[in-house]
Amino acid sequence: MPEFVPLAERIVDAILQSDPGLASGAGDHRYDDRIPDLSPGAVADQTSMLRDAADALSGIDPEAFGPEDQADHAILSAMVERGLFELSDVREHEWNPLHHNPGPLLHALIARQFAPAEERLTSMGGRLAAIPDALATARAVLRDVPRIHAETAVGQFAGTAALIRDELPALLEQEPGMRPAVEPAAAAALAALGEFDGWLRARLESGEPGRDPRLGRPLWEARLWHTLDTELPAAEVLSRARQRLDQVGEQLRAAAAELVGGPASDETVRRALDTLAAEHPDDATIVDLAKVTMAEATEFVRKHDIMTLVDDPCVIEEMPEFARGVAVAYCDPPGPLETADVPTFYCISPTPAGWSPERVESFYREYNSHMIRDLTVHEAMPGHFLQLAHARRFRADTRVRALGWSGPFCEGWAVYAEELMADLGFGGLPVRLQQLKMQLRMSLNAIIDQLVHCDDLPEAEAMALMTGRGFQEEGEAAGKWRRALLTSTQLSTYFVGYTEVAEIAAARPFGATPKAWHDAMLAHGSPPPRHLRTLVGV
Repeated sequence: MPEFVPLAERIVDAILQSDPGLASGAGDHRYDDRIPDLSPGAVADQTSMLRDAADALSGIDPEAFGPEDQADHAILSAMVERGLFELSDVREHEWNPLHHNPGPLLHALIARQFAPAEERLTSMGGRLAAIPDALATARAVLRDVPRIHAETAVGQFAGTAALIRDELPALLEQEPGMRPAVEPAAAAALAALGEFDGWLRARLESGEPGRDPRLGRPLWEARLWHTLDTELPAAEVLSRARQRLDQVGEQLRAAAAELVGGPASDETVRRALDTLAAEHPDDATIVDLAKVTMAEATEFVRKHDIMTLVDDPCVIEEMPEFARGVAVAYCDPPGPLETADVPTFYCISPTPAGWSPERVESFYREYNSHMIRDLTVHEAMPGHFLQLAHARRFRADTRVRALGWSGPFCEGWAVYAEELMADLGFGGLPVRLQQLKMQLRMSLNAIIDQLVHCDDLPEAEAMALMTGRGFQEEGEAAGKWRRALLTSTQLSTYFVGYTEVAEIAAARPFGATPKAWHDAMLAHGSPPPRHLRTLVGV
């Protein structure tokens, strides 16, 4: 349908221009010298741009399109509606300081060598110069900040200042002629970050509790609908997650009895997990262990012909400081629009400097050597790294799929990949036990996400659920409690995405090999699972 393609491209351009962070992440470097403008005027402009886009898209009937354009029309419409909902209803930029952290935008210019140092430093100068105004805007618009968000922001903004102080000089050494343009902007940015840190700390010291970080049921359910892009209502998500918790608990008890002997009981599970927890890395060896497990997992995928491998580079490294405090590991791929040959980063977080020896020990009992194998499958092979590498090879008439990637599909694929590898024997019974424990965690994530935001679940009950039914270490459970308060609906993407991706995988047509079917599932970018079903003919 000819009129859809130019309209979609105009809307994509408007969205990229309004959100320089999204543009850089997608691999479009036209706005690399900017940071998001979250002032009331700019937010009003962005809102009216999205309203116009929604009106234009609703004026087109996609029935006459081919399947790829139909999916793109639905994905772009959902993306525009979600943007409007976030700006008009959730309004997180008015209460979440993490929304204003320029760290990821600066890190992208330092870590990714997508252009010569001079070009990246020119953009860096622009971004640094914009920080004082952006943080002044943040102080003006942030009201009623929840205490937990302020505490997390203090750590992350300190990481951003450290990035400017410690990592920028090495980039400037490659192009000393850029110093006069960049160093004054860096000094002003550091001063502004120091001032913002003082402002955050003053709020914490005032003892004001700030707003409740829980969204409440109406807002949370609306956000869930936008996040998941699925037909599943919240009540159904909760009831399925509880069922899955029961099923996986039984499987875990049976696997534990097989590993250490004894009855299929919770006591046996704890004994088995204690045995596995004793074999663990430490701060000095965790990144190297992830590298070894990446090689093992790649060889396993090749040997079992699970799916087509790619020769894209994947760099495994320590998580940068500004990103710590929410998740233990993440996969940071080049954007789908990136034309330069740059690697994917699989980042894994050692324990923070101030932790007690007991807390460090608890962390590494949870993230033991067998769990790191399972985590590497999820984050890298054949999870996020391989899936996103396939997604970058997808081409369509519009750039919609490059921006409108689905969290439930990406997380769902990664959890499905864990189960697939464990079922084929990767890492033997020890990894199978960790994978079942991760399935419990995934189900609990969805349960806790909903009960925290909708039913005022108390911390003690959440902790008891995670350490009891979920067999989690105290430290892991405490971290997940923080994450449930710091985010909303993201913790549900794993369970819902896995449920939907596993159903598509199970619908493999007669005569298709697992490899051919997995490749087909990954050949359409990262669309919401409901569109993938149509695209692969399920």
